[in-house]
Amino acid sequence: MDLPAESIIRLTAFGGVLAGIGFWELRAPRRRLSLSRWQRWPHNLGILLIDTALVRLLLPTAAVGVALAAADRGWGLLNILAVPDWAAIVISVLALDLAIYGQHVAFHAIQPLWRLHRMHHADLDFDATTGVRFHPVEILLSLLIKLAVVALIGAAAVGVLIFEVLLNATSVFNHGNVRIPAWLERRLRWFVVTPEMHRVHHSIRREETDSNFGFNLPWWDRLFRTYRAEPVDGHQTMTIGIPQFRDPRELRLDQLLLQPFRG
Repeated sequence: MDLPAESIIRLTAFGGVLAGIGFWELRAPRRRLSLSRWQRWPHNLGILLIDTALVRLLLPTAAVGVALAAADRGWGLLNILAVPDWAAIVISVLALDLAIYGQHVAFHAIQPLWRLHRMHHADLDFDATTGVRFHPVEILLSLLIKLAVVALIGAAAVGVLIFEVLLNATSVFNHGNVRIPAWLERRLRWFVVTPEMHRVHHSIRREETDSNFGFNLPWWDRLFRTYRAEPVDGHQTMTIGIPQFRDPRELRLDQLLLQPFRG
């Protein structure tokens, strides 16, 4: 696997999912947005462009590159043990997803990390662009954690690529303001984090914000008892966001970048 091909696969999959969920939101929205898309989308997508440029500039090889290097040098548990290729791929995906769950919990529990992560939660609406709205410093820290996990476990490069594609796709999907039939959603949430499940995590109620941490697989929340089925106020009437930043002017790109450094 060469790195240019990895980038093309990830970019194509991400762009396709973002466009698809955006179209779904227009055709069948779950909630009425409190603000127009023009007030939010340019700034949320602006953050995405900054994040992407920063990662490509500072850490261009990313996780797949570290996985390839680890395989060449025999680093990590899976490169030491005699593990079949298919098992190494499955273990890599599961281990990375668990690591992202643990990281997410830590970014809520540790105050300096929460100051970075709260920018993601300060969005006043919940849609696909919320899923790409992360502070650049958080993105870099998250990537460094991911690289460390890849090297430590000796993750298979194919497994890392699968995980990256899944994480990008599900982050957009589970933030989608999309209507899914209740009978189908109840079944889906056993296998993937759904928008109904993750919307609870964006509630203004702190006890709900500190639940449903999964991005891709929903099992960790059930296993570690951080799962919450429904918001107290109901999906249609619940308040999205955090108490500190309620002014729509806080949605501007310059304000988003400054939020972690403010009170």
